[in-house]
Amino acid sequence: MESILDDVADMGFETPTPIQARCIPVAMTGADVMGMAQTGTGKTAAFGLPTIQRVAGNPNLSALVLSPTRELARQIADALYNMGRSSDIRVVLLVGGVPVKEDRKAMRCRPNIVVATPGRLADHLRSNAIDLSHVEVLTVDEADRMHDMGFLPQIKEIIDALPQDRQTMMFSATMPAEVEKLVRRSMRSPARIEVSPPRPAARVEQQLFTVQEGDKMPLLLDLLARSGGRVLVFARTRRKVERLARSVAARDHDVARLHGDRAQSQRDAAVAGFRSGKYRVLIATDIAARGLDVADIEHVINYDFPACAEDYLHRIGRTARAAASGTATSFVTRDDRPCLDDVEKMISARLPVTPARSLTPAAEAPRRDAAPVPRQGHAADRDSQHTTGARAKRHAQPRGRQRRSGASPCAPRGRKRRHW
Repeated sequence: MESILDDVADMGFETPTPIQARCIPVAMTGADVMGMAQTGTGKTAAFGLPTIQRVAGNPNLSALVLSPTRELARQIADALYNMGRSSDIRVVLLVGGVPVKEDRKAMRCRPNIVVATPGRLADHLRSNAIDLSHVEVLTVDEADRMHDMGFLPQIKEIIDALPQDRQTMMFSATMPAEVEKLVRRSMRSPARIEVSPPRPAARVEQQLFTVQEGDKMPLLLDLLARSGGRVLVFARTRRKVERLARSVAARDHDVARLHGDRAQSQRDAAVAGFRSGKYRVLIATDIAARGLDVADIEHVINYDFPACAEDYLHRIGRTARAAASGTATSFVTRDDRPCLDDVEKMISARLPVTPARSLTPAAEAPRRDAAPVPRQGHAADRDSQHTTGARAKRHAQPRGRQRRSGASPCAPRGRKRRHW
């Protein structure tokens, strides 16, 4: 135990978080635990320290941790290794996007802790490439996210391959009905530990802008020009991430992109480059919303408003970490209003929404008498020239090809879009 405390002290931990203070004593007794807490509240240490204490020195695979995303799984594996550096633990990471032969090579070190994504571990089970018969501790992290991503069938398959006499810990921000069924099926009278209701960090400045879909890109470019530090941009789909990355890179921003279609080596390089400062802007889907721990993210931008309130909190929780402060900006269309209402109910607060046109005019067209702008360091002015030129080109089209003001590009001719 002293070696664990020394390693934890070397990591800079001094005072336990609420979930750690309440979870660790219960988990140390071997009881099942159901923890209700958000990402970033210290859950890894809450289940990691009791797990290390129990399996240290065991020659068999004794502990299994399941995580919904590769990035979060890697972060958990790194944290467990650091917390148990002096305790003779061997941690192996099994995630998709890595050649199977690399997994088999890693397993030759006879790990006593495996951190895995459900899909990859289920593949190894079906091929009889891994033996879970000695597992004493199972931890399922972000169980609600597992449900959202459709991983519950694989988790049930994995649980069926484990010994019944084991300790099970599950952590979740919310409790969907399917997750509750899984808890009842796989846990024995778990101790339910719930920290205070989720709230955005007090140091996060939240701002929301009402926009139409076509106005998002000029607003994004303007905000990027105003930010000097790291910026994390969330988009809804993989295809949109690619499109935004091309558009932002064309304005001389150093951009990385992160989504599920990228190879694991590319995803690792994107996160590492963003963390090191090689890339100032990271554009990602929600796989970056949970578990991405990068210090000093100055600005989080929700280019597409999240589909649920929990994801909003996870996204903006990437900034203002530790003792830092940050800004979270969201673009809100008329269709996003129900999701915004859900966010306000969750945090018990009204969020002021500002029309995008009221933003100070850094992205407006330059004055005719303005001096030439140097190319470097004035992306906002270059972008405004590009936007103004595009607008002039549209107005120069023959009259028959012009779209009526306010009309949707998908609507029949003559029907006007209702503005929110």
